[in-house]
Amino acid sequence: MHIVFSVEVQYNIYRVGRKEFLMDLYNKIDLYQSVLNEKRPFEGHLLKQIKDYYKIGLTWSSNALEGNSLTESETKVLIEDGLTAGGKPLRDSYEAIGHARAYEYMFTLLHADTITEQDINALHRLFYKEIDEAKAGVYRREDVFITGSSYPLTKPEDIPGEMKTLADWIHTKRSKYHPVEFAALLHKKFVFIHPYIDGNGRVARLLMNTALIQAGYMMAVIPPVLRSEYIGLLERAHKDDKGFLALTAERVIETQKDMLRLLHIPVPKQD
Repeated sequence: MHIVFSVEVQYNIYRVGRKEFLMDLYNKIDLYQSVLNEKRPFEGHLLKQIKDYYKIGLTWSSNALEGNSLTESETKVLIEDGLTAGGKPLRDSYEAIGHARAYEYMFTLLHADTITEQDINALHRLFYKEIDEAKAGVYRREDVFITGSSYPLTKPEDIPGEMKTLADWIHTKRSKYHPVEFAALLHKKFVFIHPYIDGNGRVARLLMNTALIQAGYMMAVIPPVLRSEYIGLLERAHKDDKGFLALTAERVIETQKDMLRLLHIPVPKQD
């Protein structure tokens, strides 16, 4: 299957300032989700189809956001048939294989009521072990910075404490937010810590989607055509995260519309 991404950004992402705008998005998400829920539970062959459909799209898009050169078709052939793309860096194949493994682990957490620090480390370990096994699932011991960012990342000695604080926040504060808002905030909080030497963006998006599927919502797939908006809004989120929250909500809506189309369900209209 081939995922068709909508690149018609129907909101001015850099001028989202009204809380009401976000509430409108969450209301739309809940409306679409209520219609999709009428088809639940997704079981057997249908559940496998849905998992496989997004495994390719999420793996390809998440890696492409970080500069991976594999196309969506090459990613599909590699994951499903084990055939590498000629002339492409071996690391690109390792990233695709690792992300697919982490994606499978994500679904083992589907019925859990939280995400633990051990789960987060497991996601990174599965993603990164073919690239550098010694650093897979291990917090970095050196300072790093993000090119183009004005904000410092967590110092290595502070990472264990920050990750424990994040795990506590996940466990105790989740119910205070709309599930899509919580997922976006989890992504933001994790990526600002940047606990690993590499692969933090991939793990942040896997965490966001783990939170979404645990709450019964569709995943947020960020296509590489939105890379500049995505990075810009994450940078801005240090001071104002409304734009990033809106982007995440819009990506969930696009996935919901994609699923409605696949299930031959008309897109519902808001009153």
